[in-house]
Amino acid sequence: MGLNEWAYSLSESLLSDPLPRRWAHSLGVAKRARALAPVLGDDAELLEAAAVLHDIGYSPEVVVTGFHPLDGARFLRGQEGADERVVRLVAHHSCAVLEAEERGLRGELENEFELERPDLVDALVFCDMTTTPDGIETTPTERLDEIVKRYGPDTIVGRFIQRAAPEIHAAADRVQGRLALVRSADQPM
Repeated sequence: MGLNEWAYSLSESLLSDPLPRRWAHSLGVAKRARALAPVLGDDAELLEAAAVLHDIGYSPEVVVTGFHPLDGARFLRGQEGADERVVRLVAHHSCAVLEAEERGLRGELENEFELERPDLVDALVFCDMTTTPDGIETTPTERLDEIVKRYGPDTIVGRFIQRAAPEIHAAADRVQGRLALVRSADQPM
């Protein structure tokens, strides 16, 4: 079984029944990841696998701490023996270190899981933060507003996402810049 076949199967088994909206979001994030293949080269499959798995920490079968990036990464590493790069991307997706700090888990996250390459971290941030909870493409601004509205500005998630907003926008800009460079290189002169 290939990496992506395994990743989709695992994510579906953990999310589709108990959390169908989260499953739809994960499929949308994976679709966005596929669209980044021209800028990812050999890491395109890796990013797509991390994208479809990034929220498995919400699954009732996986929850331990209640912090989904940490729970998902620990499950992938401990129960699934997943590729370490996929595990690191799941652990650190979408500025997770800032939410970990809000939850008093920053040390655990940073000590257990190294950061993946910055361009891949940016790519997963872009995919997650340009996909609605229902799996539909959106802008980072609309996504951030939706998260604050859904959770509330004074909750852990609301505070963290507001702190993370500048980095989320910067990551999206970097990815869009790389996409523009690839597209311009593909244009005939």
